[in-house]
Amino acid sequence: MTLTGVYVPLITPFDATGAADFAALEALANETLAAGASGLVALGTTAEPTSLNAAEQRGVVDVIARACRERSAHLLVGASTVEAVNVLCCRPGVTAALSVVPPFLRPGEAGVVAHFAALATVSPVPLVVYHVPYRTGQNLSADAIRRLADLDGVVGIKYAVGGIDTATLELLADLPAEFAVLGGDDAFISPLLALGAHGGVLASAHVATARFVELVDAWRGGTAARARTLGHHLAAISSAMFAEPNPTVIKAVLHAQGRIPTAAVRLPLLAAGPDAAESALQQVDTQGHAIVGARR
Repeated sequence: MTLTGVYVPLITPFDATGAADFAALEALANETLAAGASGLVALGTTAEPTSLNAAEQRGVVDVIARACRERSAHLLVGASTVEAVNVLCCRPGVTAALSVVPPFLRPGEAGVVAHFAALATVSPVPLVVYHVPYRTGQNLSADAIRRLADLDGVVGIKYAVGGIDTATLELLADLPAEFAVLGGDDAFISPLLALGAHGGVLASAHVATARFVELVDAWRGGTAARARTLGHHLAAISSAMFAEPNPTVIKAVLHAQGRIPTAAVRLPLLAAGPDAAESALQQVDTQGHAIVGARR
């Protein structure tokens, strides 16, 4: 199994009382899957999982799992510890756990590989490594990622290094077999796909979902001219969506579109400022019209 396409790490909507709104979450799940997403991520960073209590976390996974099951879509669940992955044994239908490289400790490449070897041994589902060095403090070379790919039970990587660096070029020039590279920096997804990535875990794909799906299909199908055009427009949307801490702007846009009841986030996040929200809405509108116009 090689994961391909667009995976949307869903937000957790909150209602006017501050409670998790599972009906709004279910609607978002079905909308993004209907627009062509290959799968969804539950309890990713975009979902504000550390601000959710245990019952809310279970509810989030229940809702998203049901939507994926009904549409035969892949389901990834954020789970980075032995305790968290063990919970997934009771959840049929989970495709993989999305497991972050151990943050803050900076254990070195050998420590990272040993960590994932141990986690894969006990996990009831395959693992997708989440590599985001500007959050974890731990860089990984292309060689270290290939060692991770060689581990039984590790099937891919969410690759979010903040750009296209030498390790990126080395990795994508010689991809491990049956190992998925999914871009995790939304603004850089187009060049990453051009270099051979299999898809992306893209928070920006809450909006313009079908266009992100088209972008992946265009690069993987060899339609470079269309892919470049889409990539430029979608990068502008993504940059606006990440102008303030994720998922604050995304929530502001979804609320303005009438798709979630409030734009509320939980501490330590603060709601997006009005200027950032308005700018993102303008980009969604402007770039959406430009994409349609470019097709004609």
